[in-house]
This record gives sequence, C-alpha cells and structure tokens, in this order.
Amino acid sequence: MAEELYIAQGSKEDKYTLLYKQIIAVTENESDSIANMANIAAMLHATFGFWWTGFYRVVGKELVLGPFQGPLACSRIAYGRGVCGTAWKEQRTQVVPDVELFPGHIACSSASKSEIVIPIFKDGDVTAVLDIDSEHLATFDDTDKLWLERIVELLQ
Repeated sequence: MAEELYIAQGSKEDKYTLLYKQIIAVTENESDSIANMANIAAMLHATFGFWWTGFYRVVGKELVLGPFQGPLACSRIAYGRGVCGTAWKEQRTQVVPDVELFPGHIACSSASKSEIVIPIFKDGDVTAVLDIDSEHLATFDDTDKLWLERIVELLQ
C-alpha cells in the first residue's frame, strides 16, 4: 500500500530534497517504467502545483503521450517540434521562460506560459521526456533543471 506524500515546506531546494528521497522510495522496487512515470508525475504535480506535469515516450519517430497530471494534452509530438521535440532532438534540457517566444512552440493549452523539458536516456538514446508547464512566466530555473535531471536519472 502506498504511503501518503509528505510535502516539504520552505524553499524550492527543500521541497526537491525531500521529494527526491520520496521518489527513490517509491520507484526503487518497481521495474515498470510507466508505473514509475505515473507516480513521479503525480508527486511532482502535488508538491509544486504545476499547470501540467507529465511524460512523452519515444515511439518510432514521435513522442507519444504518457502518464501525466493536469488538463488535456497533445497526444503526439513530432521529432524536433515544439519544446518537447526540441529536447529530444538536441538531447538536452530546455528551459523556456516564455513559451510565446519559443520558435515553433506547440500550444496544447493557452494557459501555459513557461515550460521545462528534460530528456530521459537509456543506452545513450532519448527514450522519453519529462515535460512540465506553468501558467506563470519564468517559473523554472537552474534549481529545477538540476533536480529534475536527477529525478529522471532514476528512470534509466
């Protein structure tokens, strides 16, 4: 039976520190990547209250919607398209303070104002991305990038 998520008070760093330990506890004995993605999305979403938190999996030449928390999402994203497709193509985290200024941004929701996308690697290839959207401008910074990259390493 799952334990209840304890959400840390204090700084963003404090929240990530506790959340990281909780994610390890939830995922370390679970081998199914979809189950782990689902729990990670739920835990991030509950802790930070982001607008949209979820995963896209690489299936062939597209990203296909995986487990997520939040409103309706785009089901498929082409390689190199939008922030998610760019993270996949460039194989690096994309931090976008204002999505309106990102060339080729895919507006799944007009409420999304800023975004961070972290690629997930297995054997040197991107197998999925973690996509988080905020309804506020400039939500994501180096602290988010550092911790979210550490969190997705748990899925490799």
